[in-house]
Amino acid sequence: MSKTVLVINSGSSSIKYALLDPDSGESLASGIVEKIGNPVGTITHKHDGEKFVVEEPVPDHGHGLKEVLRLFEEKGPSLHEANVVAVGHRVVQGGRFFSGPALIDDSVVQTISDLIPLGPLHNPAHLKGINVARELLSEVPHVAVFDTAFFQDLPEEAARYALNREVADKYSIRRYGAHGTSHQFVSQEIAKLTGRDDLKQIVLHLGNGASVSAVVNGHAVDTSMGLTPLEGLMMGSRTGDIDPAAVFHLARVGGMDIEQIDQLFNRESGFKGLVGDNDMREVWKKCEAGDQNAIDAIDIYIHRLLKYVGAYTAVMGGLDALTFTAGIGENDSLVRQRLLDRLAYMGIVYDPKINEIIRDPHPRKISTDDSSVEVFVYPTNEELAIARQAVTFA
Repeated sequence: MSKTVLVINSGSSSIKYALLDPDSGESLASGIVEKIGNPVGTITHKHDGEKFVVEEPVPDHGHGLKEVLRLFEEKGPSLHEANVVAVGHRVVQGGRFFSGPALIDDSVVQTISDLIPLGPLHNPAHLKGINVARELLSEVPHVAVFDTAFFQDLPEEAARYALNREVADKYSIRRYGAHGTSHQFVSQEIAKLTGRDDLKQIVLHLGNGASVSAVVNGHAVDTSMGLTPLEGLMMGSRTGDIDPAAVFHLARVGGMDIEQIDQLFNRESGFKGLVGDNDMREVWKKCEAGDQNAIDAIDIYIHRLLKYVGAYTAVMGGLDALTFTAGIGENDSLVRQRLLDRLAYMGIVYDPKINEIIRDPHPRKISTDDSSVEVFVYPTNEELAIARQAVTFA
């Protein structure tokens, strides 16, 4: 009988979930609980080609997860019959404590809690989901899979900032990275696809949040996100790289406090701050209409991508494979075209017709046979990656 894993990604006001067969990769069901704590919440459950939507008050995560379990029994598939052998939980911040998945016990829960200062937007929400799920599904092991784990063994030259050593160590300030589960999954799949485990790879995880990693022989050697997911590429609503002195300037000259600056950098910048919209489809429409702000924003976005690809190629001493993944990476052919055209000097050659394909769930190579670098579009699957790591504890 096939084994399945229930994967849970608990946010501050949502719970995403999926039931997967880690061996075949098949998703048997998936869904999301939204607007937890609002007067009316929404629960969407998908199974066997059908979608079921429930609108009702969801006062807390406990109520939301109980409703999810009810939908599994009423709409299918029954968790009792699906042979669920583990529950995998996404956790963003694992600090320097977790270099791989961890079987959740009280000590792991405490460590995740202790790491809240490093992951204040994510870890508290993950803990809510973990605590509720452990209570409701107590008969199976629960496993934490950390976004930071893949970057745990970054070289010191990449992980350490040039900050006073005592201060940095006292307050655990270093490069932790994020989206590690996606970067690890995609880089491993590209190694399988090419039949090579000695690749020098760059993975571009481009979504509303965006990051890039450099991977050599299956190990990450650099990544763009840092102490928090704010650093690195320009994103939907985040600044990405910015002079830290901008904080001092906004405080001294603009009279802004830390919370206001945090809000500005994380939620009111990026495409949202430059264009007024963080939906790339809308940004491109504005470009086509001649909106100079949108045109400038795309130029800034591509410029930042270009800098990181160039820098990481230099760090690795070469580049064998470049892969686009996540929502924008997989579905925005114009972003890929703009970047690859700028990388032609490296000998990268791609097929425009294959590049134009979007909404395709299958991996594809878009570079030509005479390209110096193989270029891929590979759909990420963080849920499957979590399931495969969690099942090792079953």
